Amino acid sequence: MVNASPDSKAEFSVVHDCAEAMARGAELLAEGADSFDLGGEGSTLGSDEVSAADEWQRVCGPLRGLLSLGAEVAIDTRKPQVARLALDAGATVLNAGDALQSPEMVELAAERDVMVVLPFMLGRDFRSVRDVSGDPVAVMVEWFAEHIERLRQAGAAQRLLLDCGVGFGPHDMDWPERAAYQRAIYGGLDELRRFDLPLYVPVPWLQTPDRMELLDLALSQEPDYVRAHRPAQVREHHAALTSAN
Repeated sequence: MVNASPDSKAEFSVVHDCAEAMARGAELLAEGADSFDLGGEGSTLGSDEVSAADEWQRVCGPLRGLLSLGAEVAIDTRKPQVARLALDAGATVLNAGDALQSPEMVELAAERDVMVVLPFMLGRDFRSVRDVSGDPVAVMVEWFAEHIERLRQAGAAQRLLLDCGVGFGPHDMDWPERAAYQRAIYGGLDELRRFDLPLYVPVPWLQTPDRMELLDLALSQEPDYVRAHRPAQVREHHAALTSAN
Protein backbone atom coordinates (compact mmCIF):
# COMPACT_ATOMS: atom_id res chain seq x y z
CA MET A 1 0.00 0.00 0.00
CA VAL A 2 1.36 3.38 -1.05
CA ASN A 3 -0.42 6.61 -0.09
CA ALA A 4 -0.05 9.87 -1.97
CA SER A 5 -2.61 11.44 0.34
CA PRO A 6 -0.90 13.61 2.97
CA ASP A 7 -3.73 13.13 5.47
CA SER A 8 -3.35 9.35 5.60
CA LYS A 9 -3.14 8.13 9.18
CA ALA A 10 -0.55 5.53 8.10
CA GLU A 11 2.14 8.19 7.83
CA PHE A 12 4.90 5.66 7.10
CA SER A 13 3.17 4.80 3.81
CA VAL A 14 2.89 8.38 2.51
CA VAL A 15 4.97 9.46 -0.48
CA HIS A 16 5.12 12.83 -2.22
CA ASP A 17 7.02 12.25 -5.45
CA CYS A 18 8.54 9.74 -7.83
CA ALA A 19 11.71 9.15 -5.80
CA GLU A 20 9.88 8.57 -2.51
CA ALA A 21 7.49 6.17 -4.24
CA MET A 22 10.39 4.20 -5.70
CA ALA A 23 11.95 3.90 -2.25
CA ARG A 24 8.67 2.87 -0.61
CA GLY A 25 7.93 0.45 -3.43
CA ALA A 26 11.36 -1.16 -3.17
CA GLU A 27 10.80 -1.68 0.58
CA LEU A 28 7.43 -3.31 -0.06
CA LEU A 29 8.86 -5.64 -2.71
CA ALA A 30 11.66 -6.61 -0.34
CA GLU A 31 9.01 -7.45 2.27
CA GLY A 32 7.21 -9.77 -0.14
CA ALA A 33 4.68 -7.56 -1.90
CA ASP A 34 3.63 -8.70 -5.38
CA SER A 35 2.04 -5.43 -6.54
CA PHE A 36 1.17 -1.93 -5.39
CA ASP A 37 -2.02 -0.04 -4.55
CA LEU A 38 -1.70 3.73 -4.93
CA GLY A 39 -4.24 6.32 -3.79
CA GLY A 40 -4.23 10.10 -3.62
CA GLU A 41 -7.33 10.88 -1.55
CA GLY A 42 -7.88 9.74 2.04
CA SER A 43 -10.93 7.57 2.72
CA THR A 44 -11.11 7.91 6.49
CA LEU A 45 -13.53 10.22 8.25
CA GLY A 46 -12.14 13.74 8.35
CA SER A 47 -9.88 13.38 5.32
CA ASP A 48 -9.89 16.25 2.86
CA GLU A 49 -11.84 16.05 -0.37
CA VAL A 50 -9.67 17.00 -3.34
CA SER A 51 -10.40 17.87 -6.96
CA ALA A 52 -9.55 15.45 -9.75
CA ALA A 53 -6.77 17.78 -10.90
CA ASP A 54 -5.20 17.95 -7.43
CA GLU A 55 -5.54 14.20 -6.92
CA TRP A 56 -3.82 13.49 -10.23
CA GLN A 57 -1.06 15.93 -9.30
CA ARG A 58 -0.55 13.92 -6.11
CA VAL A 59 -0.38 10.51 -7.79
CA CYS A 60 1.24 11.08 -11.20
CA GLY A 61 4.84 11.25 -9.90
CA PRO A 62 4.47 8.34 -7.42
CA LEU A 63 2.79 6.31 -10.17
CA ARG A 64 5.81 6.75 -12.44
CA GLY A 65 8.09 5.71 -9.60
CA LEU A 66 6.14 2.54 -8.81
CA LEU A 67 5.79 1.54 -12.46
CA SER A 68 9.56 1.84 -12.87
CA LEU A 69 9.95 -1.07 -10.42
CA GLY A 70 8.22 -3.46 -12.80
CA ALA A 71 5.31 -4.58 -10.61
CA GLU A 72 1.62 -4.10 -11.31
CA VAL A 73 0.00 -0.97 -9.86
CA ALA A 74 -3.64 -0.49 -8.84
CA ILE A 75 -4.98 3.05 -8.90
CA ASP A 76 -7.29 3.61 -5.93
CA THR A 77 -9.67 6.45 -6.75
CA ARG A 78 -13.34 7.36 -6.89
CA LYS A 79 -12.82 9.79 -9.77
CA PRO A 80 -13.06 8.46 -13.34
CA GLN A 81 -10.81 11.27 -14.64
CA VAL A 82 -7.98 10.18 -12.33
CA ALA A 83 -8.59 6.50 -13.06
CA ARG A 84 -8.44 7.06 -16.82
CA LEU A 85 -5.20 9.04 -16.63
CA ALA A 86 -3.59 6.42 -14.37
CA LEU A 87 -4.62 3.52 -16.61
CA ASP A 88 -3.32 5.40 -19.64
CA ALA A 89 -0.02 5.88 -17.78
CA GLY A 90 0.38 2.15 -17.07
CA ALA A 91 -1.69 1.19 -14.02
CA THR A 92 -3.19 -2.26 -14.58
CA VAL A 93 -5.84 -2.49 -11.84
CA LEU A 94 -8.72 -0.12 -11.09
CA ASN A 95 -9.55 0.02 -7.38
CA ALA A 96 -12.92 1.75 -7.70
CA GLY A 97 -13.24 3.96 -4.63
CA ASP A 98 -16.79 4.90 -5.61
CA ALA A 99 -17.80 1.21 -5.62
CA LEU A 100 -18.56 1.62 -9.34
CA GLN A 101 -21.65 3.68 -8.56
CA SER A 102 -21.00 6.45 -11.10
CA PRO A 103 -21.89 5.83 -14.76
CA GLU A 104 -18.51 7.19 -15.85
CA MET A 105 -16.59 4.69 -13.70
CA VAL A 106 -18.78 1.82 -14.91
CA GLU A 107 -18.12 2.85 -18.51
CA LEU A 108 -14.38 2.94 -17.85
CA ALA A 109 -14.44 -0.50 -16.20
CA ALA A 110 -16.35 -1.90 -19.15
CA GLU A 111 -14.02 -0.53 -21.81
CA ARG A 112 -10.66 -1.42 -20.22
CA ASP A 113 -9.18 -4.92 -20.05
CA VAL A 114 -8.06 -4.56 -16.43
CA MET A 115 -9.00 -6.08 -13.10
CA VAL A 116 -11.45 -3.94 -11.14
CA VAL A 117 -11.76 -3.95 -7.35
CA LEU A 118 -15.39 -3.58 -6.25
CA PRO A 119 -15.60 -2.58 -2.56
CA PHE A 120 -18.70 -3.13 -0.45
CA MET A 121 -19.91 0.37 0.45
CA LEU A 122 -23.36 1.37 1.64
CA GLY A 123 -24.18 4.85 0.38
CA ARG A 124 -22.83 6.82 -2.54
CA ASP A 125 -19.68 8.11 -0.88
CA PHE A 126 -17.29 6.94 1.84
CA ARG A 127 -17.98 10.17 3.77
CA SER A 128 -21.66 9.31 4.14
CA VAL A 129 -21.55 5.57 4.80
CA ARG A 130 -24.85 4.35 6.23
CA ASP A 131 -25.26 2.25 9.33
CA VAL A 132 -25.60 -1.50 8.87
CA SER A 133 -28.74 -2.89 10.49
CA GLY A 134 -29.06 -6.62 11.07
CA ASP A 135 -26.49 -9.23 10.07
CA PRO A 136 -23.64 -7.35 8.34
CA VAL A 137 -22.62 -10.41 6.32
CA ALA A 138 -26.16 -10.85 4.97
CA VAL A 139 -26.25 -7.13 4.09
CA MET A 140 -22.88 -7.46 2.33
CA VAL A 141 -23.96 -10.51 0.32
CA GLU A 142 -27.20 -8.84 -0.73
CA TRP A 143 -25.30 -5.71 -1.76
CA PHE A 144 -22.84 -7.66 -3.90
CA ALA A 145 -25.62 -9.69 -5.53
CA GLU A 146 -27.38 -6.49 -6.58
CA HIS A 147 -24.30 -4.63 -7.79
CA ILE A 148 -22.63 -7.53 -9.58
CA GLU A 149 -25.82 -8.09 -11.57
CA ARG A 150 -25.99 -4.37 -12.37
CA LEU A 151 -22.39 -4.44 -13.59
CA ARG A 152 -22.93 -7.61 -15.62
CA GLN A 153 -25.75 -5.89 -17.47
CA ALA A 154 -23.40 -2.97 -18.17
CA GLY A 155 -20.63 -5.27 -19.41
CA ALA A 156 -18.33 -4.30 -16.53
CA ALA A 157 -18.21 -7.49 -14.45
CA GLN A 158 -15.76 -9.60 -16.42
CA ARG A 159 -12.72 -9.07 -14.19
CA LEU A 160 -14.12 -8.04 -10.80
CA LEU A 161 -12.33 -8.56 -7.49
CA LEU A 162 -14.59 -8.39 -4.43
CA ASP A 163 -13.47 -6.19 -1.53
CA CYS A 164 -15.36 -6.65 1.76
CA GLY A 165 -15.01 -2.91 2.38
CA VAL A 166 -14.04 -2.92 6.06
CA GLY A 167 -12.43 0.50 5.56
CA PHE A 168 -15.83 1.87 4.52
CA GLY A 169 -17.65 0.67 7.62
CA PRO A 170 -20.08 3.00 9.43
CA HIS A 171 -18.12 6.00 10.69
CA ASP A 172 -20.06 6.62 13.88
CA MET A 173 -19.09 3.32 15.53
CA ASP A 174 -16.69 3.45 18.45
CA TRP A 175 -13.78 1.02 18.19
CA PRO A 176 -15.23 -1.93 20.18
CA GLU A 177 -18.36 -1.86 18.02
CA ARG A 178 -16.35 -1.37 14.86
CA ALA A 179 -14.03 -4.26 15.81
CA ALA A 180 -17.08 -6.50 16.24
CA TYR A 181 -18.36 -5.37 12.84
CA GLN A 182 -15.03 -6.12 11.17
CA ARG A 183 -14.84 -9.49 12.97
CA ALA A 184 -18.23 -10.44 11.55
CA ILE A 185 -17.28 -9.30 8.03
CA TYR A 186 -13.91 -11.08 8.01
CA GLY A 187 -15.46 -14.21 9.50
CA GLY A 188 -18.13 -14.22 6.79
CA LEU A 189 -15.83 -13.88 3.78
CA ASP A 190 -16.58 -17.43 2.71
CA GLU A 191 -20.14 -16.30 1.97
CA LEU A 192 -18.75 -14.27 -0.93
CA ARG A 193 -17.46 -17.42 -2.63
CA ARG A 194 -20.94 -17.95 -4.07
CA PHE A 195 -20.17 -15.26 -6.65
CA ASP A 196 -17.19 -17.22 -7.99
CA LEU A 197 -15.03 -14.10 -8.08
CA PRO A 198 -11.63 -13.50 -6.41
CA LEU A 199 -11.59 -11.87 -2.97
CA TYR A 200 -9.46 -8.75 -2.47
CA VAL A 201 -9.27 -8.08 1.25
CA PRO A 202 -7.80 -5.06 3.07
CA VAL A 203 -6.24 -5.95 6.44
CA PRO A 204 -5.42 -3.82 9.51
CA TRP A 205 -2.11 -2.03 9.79
CA LEU A 206 -2.25 -0.70 13.37
CA GLN A 207 -0.18 -2.87 15.72
CA THR A 208 -2.59 -3.68 18.54
CA PRO A 209 -3.50 -7.19 19.75
CA ASP A 210 -7.16 -6.89 18.68
CA ARG A 211 -6.17 -5.77 15.20
CA MET A 212 -3.69 -8.64 14.90
CA GLU A 213 -6.57 -10.98 15.76
CA LEU A 214 -8.54 -9.41 12.92
CA LEU A 215 -5.56 -9.89 10.60
CA ASP A 216 -5.38 -13.59 11.45
CA LEU A 217 -9.13 -13.99 11.03
CA ALA A 218 -9.00 -12.41 7.57
CA LEU A 219 -6.03 -14.54 6.50
CA SER A 220 -7.69 -17.71 7.79
CA GLN A 221 -10.35 -17.20 5.11
CA GLU A 222 -7.68 -17.59 2.39
CA PRO A 223 -8.47 -14.50 0.31
CA ASP A 224 -7.05 -14.41 -3.20
CA TYR A 225 -5.48 -10.96 -2.73
CA VAL A 226 -4.54 -9.05 0.42
CA ARG A 227 -4.16 -5.28 0.51
CA ALA A 228 -1.65 -4.53 3.26
CA HIS A 229 0.71 -1.86 4.52
CA ARG A 230 3.05 -4.49 6.02
CA PRO A 231 3.43 -7.40 3.54
CA ALA A 232 6.14 -9.16 5.54
CA GLN A 233 3.82 -9.34 8.54
CA VAL A 234 1.00 -10.71 6.38
CA ARG A 235 3.25 -13.45 5.00
CA GLU A 236 4.54 -14.28 8.48
CA HIS A 237 1.04 -14.57 9.95
CA HIS A 238 -0.21 -16.58 6.98
CA ALA A 239 2.70 -19.01 7.30
CA ALA A 240 1.99 -19.44 11.00
CA LEU A 241 -1.70 -20.12 10.34
CA THR A 242 -0.85 -22.60 7.59
CA SER A 243 1.64 -24.52 9.72
CA ALA A 244 -0.83 -24.65 12.63
CA ASN A 245 -3.37 -26.33 10.38
